[in-house]
Amino acid sequence: MDRINLGGSELEASRIVLGCMRISEMKTDALARHISTAIEHGINLFDHADIYGRGECERKFGKLLATELDRKDILIQSKCGIRHERKKDVQYYDLSKAYIIDAVDGILERLGTDYLDLLMLHRPDALMEPEEISEAFDRLHDTGKVRHFGLSNFNANQFDFVQQHTSHKLITNQVQFGPAAAHLVNSGMQANTPFEGAADRDGGLLEQSRLNDVTLQAWSPFHYGYFEGIIMDDPKFEKLNKVLEDIGQSHGITKNAAAIAWILRHPATMQTIVGTTDTSRLEDIAKAGNVRLSREEWYQIYATAGNMVP
Repeated sequence: MDRINLGGSELEASRIVLGCMRISEMKTDALARHISTAIEHGINLFDHADIYGRGECERKFGKLLATELDRKDILIQSKCGIRHERKKDVQYYDLSKAYIIDAVDGILERLGTDYLDLLMLHRPDALMEPEEISEAFDRLHDTGKVRHFGLSNFNANQFDFVQQHTSHKLITNQVQFGPAAAHLVNSGMQANTPFEGAADRDGGLLEQSRLNDVTLQAWSPFHYGYFEGIIMDDPKFEKLNKVLEDIGQSHGITKNAAAIAWILRHPATMQTIVGTTDTSRLEDIAKAGNVRLSREEWYQIYATAGNMVP
C-alpha cells in the first residue's frame, strides 16, 4: 500500500487508516488479530479519540501496544475537545489550553505511550481562543508529548484562523467524505449553478487543503447523510451497489473496497479512515490501496450515488 507524507511532514502514513472507535467491543485476541492483519496489509496509522468508548478503546489498544506491538513501527493519532457531562446530560466542546493539555495526558496514560505522532482537535469550539490553543500546542510539543498537530471537522476559515495563531503547521483535517456524502466536492462540481449542491458549506475546504498541503482524512466513507445509514446493501442505493460491485470485480476487489478506491482516486491524495471491526472485511478493503480507478469509473460512482453532474 502506498504511503504519503502527512501534510508535508516526515510522518509516512498509509493511505488507509484503521479507525479504533469501536474496538472496545472486541475481545483481546480478536483485536490482536485485527491490528496484526492491518499491519500485514500495509496499514501503519491508527486513529483514536479520547471519547471513543469513553477511553476504553485507547486502554485496549494500549494493552496490545505494551505486549504485541512495536511502537516505532506504527503511527498513533488521537483527538480531543468533545466533553460529556453525564450527570447533567450535556455535550459540549472545550479547546481551552488546560483541557487540551489534560486530555493529552489522559490519552498517553491510557495508550501507555510517551508521545502521539499526531494530535487533532476533534471539533471547532465556538468559545475557542486561538492563543490558548497555540500555547497548548507549544507545551505539548516542547515536552515531547506530541510530534505534530491537526484539526478535525474545521471549515477552511476556522482552519486558517487556528493556523494563523500557531507556529506549528497543521498537517491534517478529518472530514466526512464518501460517494453518498460527497459535499466536499459537490459545491465545486456545481459551481455557477442555481442547484442546491452549489452551496458553499465549508469555505472551499478542498481547495484550501490542497493549496496549503494539508492531508484530508475521510471518515465514515460508507455513510450517507449525517449517519442516516450505510450505503452497502441499502435498497435506496441499489444502483450504486451494482456499479460498485461491477467496478470492483473488474479490479479484483469487493464493492466495499471500490468505494474506498473512489476516495483514494481523488488527486487531493486523501486518506480514508476505516472503522470496521470485521477482520475479513478489513482485508478486503485494504486491497483498495493498490487500485486506481479510471476517470470514467470515478464519475460513474459519483453520479449513481445521487450526485449531480450538471
